[in-house]
Amino acid sequence: MFTNCRAKLLTILFLLVSIEVLSNETDLKAPRASAEEVKMDFWDMPSLEKAFISTAPEKLTENVKVGKLGVDGGDKAPILQFAKELAENKYGKYDSLLISHKGKLLFESYYNRGRVDLPHFQFSATKGYTSLVVGRAIQLGYLTTADLHKPLISFFKDLDTSQLAVGAEEITLHHALSMNSGLRFSDEQLKDFRENREKYSGMAEVQAFLELSRPITKESQVYKYQSSDPILVMHVLNAVVPGAANDFIDKEFLKKMGIYNYKWSLDPQNLPVADSGVNLTSRDMLKIGEMLANQGKLYNERFLSEDYLLAAFGAITKPTESWIPESFNYGYLWYQTSIALNNKNYNVNFAWGAGGNRIILVNDLDLVIIITGHDREDVIFEQIAKQVLPAFL
Repeated sequence: MFTNCRAKLLTILFLLVSIEVLSNETDLKAPRASAEEVKMDFWDMPSLEKAFISTAPEKLTENVKVGKLGVDGGDKAPILQFAKELAENKYGKYDSLLISHKGKLLFESYYNRGRVDLPHFQFSATKGYTSLVVGRAIQLGYLTTADLHKPLISFFKDLDTSQLAVGAEEITLHHALSMNSGLRFSDEQLKDFRENREKYSGMAEVQAFLELSRPITKESQVYKYQSSDPILVMHVLNAVVPGAANDFIDKEFLKKMGIYNYKWSLDPQNLPVADSGVNLTSRDMLKIGEMLANQGKLYNERFLSEDYLLAAFGAITKPTESWIPESFNYGYLWYQTSIALNNKNYNVNFAWGAGGNRIILVNDLDLVIIITGHDREDVIFEQIAKQVLPAFL
């Protein structure tokens, strides 16, 4: 028995030393995109020859504070074990994992197509950012929390209300933010919307959504994951903020957080694509997460409406899609769930995009986790709950 235990112990020590060597070798510089890679399509990007794993991330900007894993918090061994598994693609194809604890970035890693300075597509995590822009507009006085329960049609002066679908006047901003609008379209209509962006942009898109839907009823105003709802939210923003929504997002939301190296796709009318149009670096995702972990404050000043965040991160409705775990709830384009560890439940909020792209907030642990990927199965959340959260109890 003693011999077996000794052998196991030596194996574990060898594993940890191997991972630590990898970490120390790469602590100085996270992988940067070459001039050629900056111009490449993501899917043509070559994979890193060796994963970058750092338990002492380098300081790059003033608005991302750094520390050391195991010194400033966290149990180093399980995080390094998880990093090794990610490097081996054990759970799929992931491109970065960053962990911040108590306001300091303690762990940073890049795999496959991940680069520290290259914005990564967010897919549907974009919906979560659209929601946060609403919180910014409320904080600046362009919307109020009372406006959340006003009919959507009240925000659009040029809407032809004589042709709207039955019940369209019952849809509020609250409904659109929580995917409860009740809008329902045929597959042929959805295909038409997708393939004819020039036709369906600007107010023509709002008119089409509210006119061509099947009747909106109390029975239909239940959760349905669809693009029309966040798109309508962006149209509302465009109607209420000064100038245009894309300028507002750039100047009053992203640049205020020190985010400059980004892409937010625009439709033919220059409206930001609300459901899946953002590319951000992993560190810029972290800036957003840190602001949220600070209860919507930036540099000790209120940045997002506190009342709005309370609603946005709540369990407003229950997702019904088969691919969404039963334990997940939905707020305002953000997910909420509870994770049980050591007989205690921890509240978790997250923005979620396909491929494994997430900003994860665990407020009770003062923890922000960033992960990017391009994995088809996207099963990483369960592993994060099992391997990352316990390391910070």
